[in-house]
Amino acid sequence: RQRYWGCPIPMILCDTCGTVPVPRDALPVTLPDDVSFDKPGNPLAHHPSWKHVKCPNCGGDATRETDTFDTFIDSSWYFARFAGLKEDAPTDRAAVDYWLPVDQYIGGIEHAILHLLYARFTTRAMHKTGHVAVEEPFAGLFTQGMVCHETYRHDGQWLSPDEIIRNGDGAVLAADGSRAVSVGAVEKMSKSKKNIVDPDDIIARYGADTARWFMLSDSPPERDVQWTQDGIEGAWRFVQKVWRLFDGHILEEHDAARFVDGLTASDIDGDDARALYRQVQLAIDAVTRELEALGFNRAVARLYELVNALSAFKARNGNDAACRAYALAQLMKLLSPMMPHLAETGWQALGGAGLVADAAWPQADTSVLTSDEVVLPVQVNGKKRGEISVPKDADEAIIKEMALNEAGVKKFIDGQELKKTIIVPGRIVNLVVK
Repeated sequence: RQRYWGCPIPMILCDTCGTVPVPRDALPVTLPDDVSFDKPGNPLAHHPSWKHVKCPNCGGDATRETDTFDTFIDSSWYFARFAGLKEDAPTDRAAVDYWLPVDQYIGGIEHAILHLLYARFTTRAMHKTGHVAVEEPFAGLFTQGMVCHETYRHDGQWLSPDEIIRNGDGAVLAADGSRAVSVGAVEKMSKSKKNIVDPDDIIARYGADTARWFMLSDSPPERDVQWTQDGIEGAWRFVQKVWRLFDGHILEEHDAARFVDGLTASDIDGDDARALYRQVQLAIDAVTRELEALGFNRAVARLYELVNALSAFKARNGNDAACRAYALAQLMKLLSPMMPHLAETGWQALGGAGLVADAAWPQADTSVLTSDEVVLPVQVNGKKRGEISVPKDADEAIIKEMALNEAGVKKFIDGQELKKTIIVPGRIVNLVVK
């Protein structure tokens, strides 16, 4: 690609004058169409006529530079070119003035000293030539981690994950079981070390949503992700857990309205339904904030909590069923960016109109986000043994009584003398026994 397909370097080499720029009226330099790739080396250097030119200074015989720019030059200003569709100029100033700089650039760390360096240099050059108004191309940069996997080796040869097995003792062997394999470091997936998992195989076995969910849930996006079989299996189990929510919902006798999208706190009747409604609002608020901050793994954690709450919820009447239908509809919206196929299927199963991807993003009911109660961890001799939920304005006597009667705490204090009770308001309770 640096031998022919790259951008030509507009220089002419003259024995008398040295390196001479191609005159402006002779730009751009175009590559010949009749090159041959049969010979080793540079096809431009082998071309019989293209490289032979006259020196712009002295008129003597000279040759073109036959090397080409690194392809990072070609990709160093695409964001400016793509801003407008006019083809009679490198950039459409009205378009680039509107769109640039790029609000958010997402790229791997390997771009920092390559593509980003070229892009910043080229943008500053284009600013000087009047093609763009900005000097810096990107307003925000987010560098994501790499996908990593264990490496496997035997007799100096790298083995791929599908070329090894683990026996009942956990030992790693070649796929035929004939020889032991050395397990190396967890490294970035690469063809050279064969520690690559084919996404087509994962999608065929588990579905695209499972792969997406695991990638988002395993670690913060700025850190490397270690691809593990246990991780992908866990993501697949979560997909099944979400789908099981629909079995209980759609088949309920008293569930006349499967689809409920609009619900307010005043529509809810019953403590369990109110608790579920609040859990939905907390999830909407948290997931929205985390997605905007690129905190995908934290958004995933919030969705785990909501799914657990839905799994535990039992609809006892029509009002409960409506609350559950509402919660499921909001769950599908929140899941849509991460598991689009499951979300669309669930949305249709609920009876939602059109695509969930086209539905308005949910807005949290802020009236229920704050709680009149606070959860306090309870320690016994410095070790957490349980937790209690108490009113924010509860006095210390009530807090102490509730802590002493908490089921998980009682078994560690029964038969012992309570020497001291330490209460840090709104934070923690510590019981000292002997």
